[in-house]
Order: sequence, then structure tokens, then C-alpha cells
Amino acid sequence: FPLLSKCGLLQQLCDPTNSDNQTVELHEIPGGEEAFELCIKFCYGISINLSAHNIVQALCASHFLQMSDALEKGNLTNKLEYFFGSVLQAWKDSILALQTTQALPTWSENLNITGRCVDAIARKIWTDLTNVTWSYTYTRAGFIRKAHAGAPRDWWTEDVADLDLQFFRRVILVVRSSIPPALVGEALHVYACQHLPDELDPNSSGSVVKHREILEFIVSQIPTRKGSVSTSFLLRLLRLANQFCVSDRVVAEIMRLAGRQLEEAKLVDLLKLRSSPSCSTSFNYIDMVKAMAEHFLVEHRRTSYPDSGERQSDSERSHQSMTRVAKLIDSYLFEIAADPNLPVTKVIELTNTLPDNARADHDDLYRVIDTYLK
Repeated sequence: FPLLSKCGLLQQLCDPTNSDNQTVELHEIPGGEEAFELCIKFCYGISINLSAHNIVQALCASHFLQMSDALEKGNLTNKLEYFFGSVLQAWKDSILALQTTQALPTWSENLNITGRCVDAIARKIWTDLTNVTWSYTYTRAGFIRKAHAGAPRDWWTEDVADLDLQFFRRVILVVRSSIPPALVGEALHVYACQHLPDELDPNSSGSVVKHREILEFIVSQIPTRKGSVSTSFLLRLLRLANQFCVSDRVVAEIMRLAGRQLEEAKLVDLLKLRSSPSCSTSFNYIDMVKAMAEHFLVEHRRTSYPDSGERQSDSERSHQSMTRVAKLIDSYLFEIAADPNLPVTKVIELTNTLPDNARADHDDLYRVIDTYLK
């Protein structure tokens, strides 16, 4: 009776006083037939192959079958727990084990398997770079491998970006307070690039819901420090937010973040807002640009008080930022001025958003007016 001696559940289900053949049905065993087969082989002394792919299922099944040391010393559950601990020592295996918990969410949560995977991943993210052995599988554009160079600070972001949102969320929430804001922003950027499309698929309503959830989480986790993510990335999120019909609150937050660093924006990114389909009834593309310009002014005034004792170099940078934004707004107006449906009030409102001293001259505005009248 190898099974009975090692499985507490089977001892409960079988009647020891009944010598007749007994039928035991196990329909709810976590991990299904494959996990049950691993447990059976162990009971009969047959060697079993364990890896990060099947350890979670095997561990859940052994707990379900109550294969603890209380029944027999050296039973399966403790051996699996020990092996699971070794899996969590490796970076890739920790990621893989966490992904497999998705098939058994309730069991994985109750046994704290999911939590232990997340904690193991977080500890490795916090590891000093000098202790990171990197495999040079960096796929980011613009990266150049240097001879004898160590791992970059964001070595972990691509692997974490492979996770489903529910797991990515947990990892980010654990590590974000202990890593630089720019690193949090890079992780969010990599995840967005991997999971958010450039254009909406009109034939897939289910994907819209999923994409909306991803986008809203990313926006909620962008660090408050200015420059944690690029303006180009924020404008891409704003364009996608219009397509995915996210709430006005989320759209407003993206505009606030982008407006704070509008001097870094590129004209082509602003123009994409105009060409992108939108389901927002509260903002049109001109209102969005105007709102971002207003947020820029708020940030500019906050950091440019004349009595704040700012250095001349800071004052010059502040003036240069204002000049760049004025140039950007005027260039934007010039591009949209040929639209016959553009109300003149919108042109005037966007022009007057910036103060008089923002423009060194009005040549660009004359071009806007000329194009609009024609």
C-alpha cells in the first residue's frame, strides 16, 4: 500500500475495515493528471523529473494529497519545498515559476507560492550590479555591448515585462519604493512597448479591455519625479488612452505629466494626437495641447520664482524651456492651420496660452495666420 502510507487524503477516503475493492475519485486535484502522476511515481519509488515548469503543480498536488512528514519521514511535500527553494535562487526560474502559478491561482495564493516568487524576484532586482551575472540578451534599440562591461541598471526589465499584468503589478509595487524613479519609469516603458499596440484593433473588444487595464496601471505607477519617463512615451500613452476610451481622470493625469516636461516634446508626437481616433467627448486634440501648455506654465512658474535665489544658469535654462515650448506651439499651429474645420477661437486660445515674453518674435505666428486665412 505505497499510496496509503504516504497520502493522508487517501487514508481518509479509504475504509480500512472494508476488504473489498474501493473506488476513490479525485476530480479536484491541482495540476491534474500530470501532477498526480508525479506524486504516484514518488510513492512507488520511481524517479521523477522536476523543474521550474512543474514544481508549482507538484507542490500544490502534494499538499492536496497531504503528503507530509507527519505521515512518513522524508515524504514528498518537504522534498518539493526544498527543491522549490532552489528554484527561487535562479532568476529565470523564479520568473517561470511565477508564470506557472497562473494556472493554479487559489492554491498558489493559499500556499504563499506566488508571494514567495514575487519576493525572490524583488530580492534579485535589489541585488548590487556587481553581483549580477548577465547573459547579454539585451534587445533594446541603441544598446551597444561594451567589452567587459557589467550589467546595466535595467537588466531585469525585459524579463519582468514577460509577466502577465497581475504579476507585473505585484513586482512593481514591491520594488518601486526601493529603486530610482527613472528605473521604475524604464520598467513601465518596456512593459508598455511589449503589451500595448501602436494602433487599436477594432475587431477585438476583449483586447481593448485588457489594454485599457494595462495603460491605467502604467499611468498610476509613473513616478512623480519629473523626467522619470520621456515626454514621447507620455504622448504615446495619451494617444492610446484616446483609443482605448480610458477615463477622463486618467487622460487628465497623462496630460499633466506630459505638460510638466513639454519642452522635450517633438512636433511629430503632438501631430499624432490629431490623426489618432478618439472616443473622448471631453477633450479634442487642440484642447489636449492647450491643457499640456497650461500644465507647463504651472511647472514653469513653480520652479522660476524671482525671489527663489535661482542661479543665472537656472534662469537661462528656464527661459530656454519657455522659448522651446513657444516654438513647439507655433509649429503645431502652423501644421493644423490648413484644416478648414478648425475654429478661429481654438487658434486664438492656443496662441494666447503662453505669455507675451515667451516668443522672441512673431514670425511663426504670422505664418500661422497666413496659412489659416488662405
